[in-house]
Amino acid sequence: MSFQPLPAVNEDTVHFWSSGADGVLRIQRCVPCLTWFHPPTPVCPECLSMNVGPQPTSGRATVMAFSVNHQPWSPDMEVPFVVGIVAIDDAPGVQLTTRFIDVEVTAVRVGMAVEVSFLPAEDVFLPLFRPVDKES
Repeated sequence: MSFQPLPAVNEDTVHFWSSGADGVLRIQRCVPCLTWFHPPTPVCPECLSMNVGPQPTSGRATVMAFSVNHQPWSPDMEVPFVVGIVAIDDAPGVQLTTRFIDVEVTAVRVGMAVEVSFLPAEDVFLPLFRPVDKES
């Protein structure tokens, strides 16, 4: 994969962008009310508790929407590529914008089961998603 814009990392988001080092997708969760939320913030959007932190997920998700992009954002970007929104299966209410890998652009479908795969880039691990292997 060529050019990939990197996220701005701060105190609130460092756990999300670094958690892929061990292959685990971590999403912010409130301890008192158990609400999952993304993007990460120091306060729960549901109950306003500051008792929140990253919790591991299975890394499995469902494709909610997608777009096949044919326009490169930079001269070295490979096209076409698929960007989309996935709903994290075991983190109700959490959706991530992501890119899809290991799948033909014409094969991506709404409702498709996918799983996370991390792309290391400098000091972050970008969560990308690929189709779930039917055998696993």
